[in-house]
Amino acid sequence: MFTKEEIKQMLKNDILTLALKPGTLISETTLSERFQLSRTPLRDVLKQLALESYIDIYPKKGNIVSYIDLESVEHMIYLRSALEKEIMKELSTQLALSDIQRLSRILDQQRAVIEEADATDAFLQLDDEFHQTMFQIAGREYLWQLIQQANVHYIRYRKLHMLESGKLMDIWHEHQTMLECMLNKDTSRIDDLVHHHLREDIHSLDFLRQFADFIKK
Repeated sequence: MFTKEEIKQMLKNDILTLALKPGTLISETTLSERFQLSRTPLRDVLKQLALESYIDIYPKKGNIVSYIDLESVEHMIYLRSALEKEIMKELSTQLALSDIQRLSRILDQQRAVIEEADATDAFLQLDDEFHQTMFQIAGREYLWQLIQQANVHYIRYRKLHMLESGKLMDIWHEHQTMLECMLNKDTSRIDDLVHHHLREDIHSLDFLRQFADFIKK
């Protein structure tokens, strides 16, 4: 028997990994059979998911996985861009050898998973680890945790844009360049580099066409 919290976390994972795609109808009957739980506690779980923007509840349609809200994604990118530019500039003056080794190790792992089949999820996890590590080294872990609390649209956007052919290698190269800039104290390139790294695809017509069915109108 699953607890309501366990069910909520499993459904969140299904939504974030796109196992449940935007626009998918979530049947209470199917959930009841899957988790062997009555509908009343399941409705509590669905209400919590709706409050956190994972699903939308419509009185006559039912429970639908939320479409990706690009306005929310844009706000998240703006916030991350502002924070990471400053963090990278700070780290350019204070990276210890152990910090460099931590970041380099993550990049080595990223490069390795690119060659694997279905690499996106593992790469995305390492992408988070690379950026989170910079926040940690700069003593800004609290800000990273705040960002994670409102991330449902942004995580799915990132997963979709990583599906583009060659995208993982492009991101890895950008991470390499970010580390090199910090090592060489080359702060003059950081603003443009972070801007490009985080914002490149948000207004891409190819992205908007390819995933139009998943995006909030």
